[in-house]
Formats: sequence, C-alpha cells, structure tokens
Amino acid sequence: MSGTLNKVMLIGHLGDDIKMHYFDGGGCVGRFPLATNESYTNKSSGEKITQTEWHNIIVKNKAAEVCEKYIGKGDKIFIEGKLKTRKWQDQEGKDRYSTEVIVNEFTFLSGKGDESPIKPQKINNGSDVNKNSDSDEDLPF
Repeated sequence: MSGTLNKVMLIGHLGDDIKMHYFDGGGCVGRFPLATNESYTNKSSGEKITQTEWHNIIVKNKAAEVCEKYIGKGDKIFIEGKLKTRKWQDQEGKDRYSTEVIVNEFTFLSGKGDESPIKPQKINNGSDVNKNSDSDEDLPF
C-alpha cells in the first residue's frame, strides 16, 4: 500500500469551554481540551485505575461557532480529524511544540445544560448544520 494516513477518532469530555478567536476576514478558530479515559484493574492490588489523556482540539469557522453555542465544559463529543504539530516560542525564546487535533467531523453526544444526552448528529466541518424538523428549537441537530 502506498501513501500515508493521518486520522484521529476520539470520544471524550470537554475539559473547558471553547475558547474562540475571531479574525478580521471573518473566519474563526475554537480551541478546547478533550479528556479521554482508560480504566483497568491492577492485578496485584485489585484497585481500579483510571488514566486520563488530554488532547488539544481545534475546530474552525462555522463548526467552531456551532460547538461554542451548543457544547461546553463536561459535555461529551465524538470527533474525527487529523494530527498537526505546531511550533512556537515560549517567553524565553525556546522552541516549543504542541500536537493538536484538527477536527474534520464531530457528533455531539451531550450538550450545554442537558441532563441526558442530546440526539447525536454528525456534522462535517459545520457545513451540514440544519435545523431538526422534529424540534422548534434552533439546534443544528
């Protein structure tokens, strides 16, 4: 097989509300941390151990605005995207690197203020955002 593949699929909980950055040209970027957990039982002690992995998530333009409006800290989401490593300099001028997940598609598994999960809807880069005909609310799913 020739070629390569850069694809990430995660289901996790937002560790914070989405932080938006708007550009002069009208575009925007949303950033949020996503926590995924792995649990296992320690064979020697019988103790249940949970390990949390944190991921830096980037969502762009209309999709970012939809995420900001409908999900927040603690909500559950399924995302698909690709990994991208960004180089930047800290206050001391040292090179630093951050690996981020650039979102292509996402599905809300819960939403702001919901006690129970909302009806999941797959959204591709925010372009498939449509009002659900079964609801009078202005929701994209």
